[in-house]
Amino acid sequence: MTESSNVPAFEGIMVPMVTPLLSNGELDKKGVERVVKHLANGGVQGIFILGTTGEAASLKPAIKKDLIEISCKEANGKTPVFVGITHTSLEVSLKLARSAKENGAVAVVAALPYYFALDQDDIFHYYVKLADQSPLPLFLYNFPAMVKSNIAPETVIKLAKHANIIGLKDSSGNGVYFQKLIPIKQEYPEFSLLVGPEEMLGQAIFSGADGGVNGGANIFPSLYVKMFEAAKAKDFEKVDQIQSLILEISNGLYNSSPKSSSYLCGVKESLYFLGICEPHLATPLLPVDRKHKEDIIHNLEKILLKVKTV
Repeated sequence: MTESSNVPAFEGIMVPMVTPLLSNGELDKKGVERVVKHLANGGVQGIFILGTTGEAASLKPAIKKDLIEISCKEANGKTPVFVGITHTSLEVSLKLARSAKENGAVAVVAALPYYFALDQDDIFHYYVKLADQSPLPLFLYNFPAMVKSNIAPETVIKLAKHANIIGLKDSSGNGVYFQKLIPIKQEYPEFSLLVGPEEMLGQAIFSGADGGVNGGANIFPSLYVKMFEAAKAKDFEKVDQIQSLILEISNGLYNSSPKSSSYLCGVKESLYFLGICEPHLATPLLPVDRKHKEDIIHNLEKILLKVKTV
């Protein structure tokens, strides 16, 4: 395992982009172009495709291939594209990484293989093997709720030494866990620490995080960039103002229904209302019912007015 390089840390908002789909389950290619353009125009520092918000685990290989090609082409090197390569098979992950490299992505992101619970020795050696063979730099992705296993802070510290492992996205929602990662920055300042839950974004930046990977930035990209900038500048008044909006987005758009698909429906129905892409989800997730869709739009209209005042 080679020692960490001096590549500058990624900073800012990396948007976990939705995957626009048509009613027949195929890729909404024009929708992809519009979403990428919307995010780039919002000033985000990166676009992350094929993550959880992108429903990657439910997509067939042909859709993933097309999504990588179209996203990278539309971004055109102006907004960095990060590609999720999470899979239960190492070779499939590496195949996605090669496709990402060929199309101009800047890095890949991998959560742990799901199904089998892994211990820390399994986790360490898996990521080393993946990073050794990946043609692009690798972000670790901690999301124990989805994959059964947690990447312990001690394991992250060991992996941060690897020249091809450049950061970690944490979607655990565990503030204590994230605080235990921050000291890594003292020894490896080039190692990026990004927080997933947007409700934690401001506080995480205050603590030393490099940025966020926040689903609401699909809808309001410039709002989350402003939150990042305000937190970096320690503009507490602005942070408080935006934090209240982020909580309203979370409560009003993501939690409008008891269905497990509520978050994804909140994001996609909002983008559909804005005329950016179709709202369809990948099988097996079902949409929320008509009443809850109406609730999402009602709440979105109120939030849109408030976002304009920030």
